[in-house]
Amino acid sequence: MDKDLGISPETSEPKEVPWPPHLRIESPYKGGVKRVKTDRFYKKEYHDLEVERIWKKCWQMACRAEEIPNVGDYIVYDVAHLSFIVMRAAENEIKAYWNSCPHRGRKLKTFDGQGVSEIRCMFHGFAFNVDGSVKEIPCRWDFRGADNSELTLRQVKTGIWGGWVFINPDPDCEPLADFLGTLPDHYENAGHDHSKRWKQVHVAVVLECNWKVAQEAFMEGWHVTTTHPQWALTGDPQRLVNRWDVFGNWWRWAPALPTDKTPRKPGDWGSFTDDPQLAFDTYFDRINPDEPPIQTIHSFEEAGKVQNDMLRDHYRQAVGADWADALHTYELSCADITNVFPNFAPWGTLSRIVYRYRPYGDDPDRCIMEVMLVTEWPQGVERPPPAKIHWLKPGETTADSPELAQLARVFLQDVSNMHALQLGIKTNANGYVIYSEHNETPIRVLHDLYEKWMGLEDGE
Repeated sequence: MDKDLGISPETSEPKEVPWPPHLRIESPYKGGVKRVKTDRFYKKEYHDLEVERIWKKCWQMACRAEEIPNVGDYIVYDVAHLSFIVMRAAENEIKAYWNSCPHRGRKLKTFDGQGVSEIRCMFHGFAFNVDGSVKEIPCRWDFRGADNSELTLRQVKTGIWGGWVFINPDPDCEPLADFLGTLPDHYENAGHDHSKRWKQVHVAVVLECNWKVAQEAFMEGWHVTTTHPQWALTGDPQRLVNRWDVFGNWWRWAPALPTDKTPRKPGDWGSFTDDPQLAFDTYFDRINPDEPPIQTIHSFEEAGKVQNDMLRDHYRQAVGADWADALHTYELSCADITNVFPNFAPWGTLSRIVYRYRPYGDDPDRCIMEVMLVTEWPQGVERPPPAKIHWLKPGETTADSPELAQLARVFLQDVSNMHALQLGIKTNANGYVIYSEHNETPIRVLHDLYEKWMGLEDGE
């Protein structure tokens, strides 16, 4: 086993389990720091250009397929001032339409729905079948010179990967498979097929910051020891050694393996504890010293073994022994951190966390952040219905979402940075922010792709 990761050779992992093949694939990113002008985080002209060049042109995750399981089920997907209806048009077909009546432009749907037989405009009664075709046009005789092709609903491209439904408003866009590239191989071939998972939790909140500011905050772990002081990290800094792999439109955090060709970076970005009991307790969110410990721990090796034994036993019971025993120790204790341009973050391995970020209306100072928990589900057992979105009301915080459990406090700490970041960026004396070479690699990748899609020069 790789002791540089702080993993004991005495863990519960079966000896024959090799490192997952997808982790052996290296694709290091270019070096150097990156400077980005602060204008792109708050000026309206950047927001407007994003709508035209990203949100109207790029593949973006809209929903889960199981959220619209039956013909006539639909969800409304809004991004900036754009709106789309994502509809189960047939048993094995999902379509998406611009959420606008072709007659006078009224928004057709303002909320999600189930089992509808038509899409009817509540202004003049124009009606459309669930496949987008014209069903009824009142006073059809009054539209001489306009044929049904002009009056039908305008479709947008759709695609599915891992149970996630993607849309792209650009009729000339590349196929979703080409956009995602090797992403499916790194999930399905590793035995972590998101299409077989259950959406257990879905919480959404409007934040007082730009969507890129919110997204950046969850792309790196450098902030952990300052923003989340309740987490006592292991005293072995090598446990934090990592690499960033970039694969076109998606990129990921991965552990540095002993076989890596990429030079290893020092894992010294945080403060650590030499107390294995403290590291073990905070892993299980025990922060009150007056509470009895879950288990008395004498060494980091023992802490790792107990954690992994508990996790492997959990998955044996929840998903099945054969599946659980085929997992590498890394898959139990860590997670790949994956991001897909422009705004989708489905974490890898066993992590349940999935993030999505969207601009809120036409306000570049606000955004929607969503956290979903999608969990492994045993084959042959019927999945429960996917969780509905819990929209936090104005004045509420993630502390008002008990379904997030211990993560509610973590997100509250993260969100506490957001508005201060947005305000600080606006008053930044340099007129730019600067991202580090290694720890902030994923943010550099995000902005490099952003500039590519926006047609901007480096840092512009």
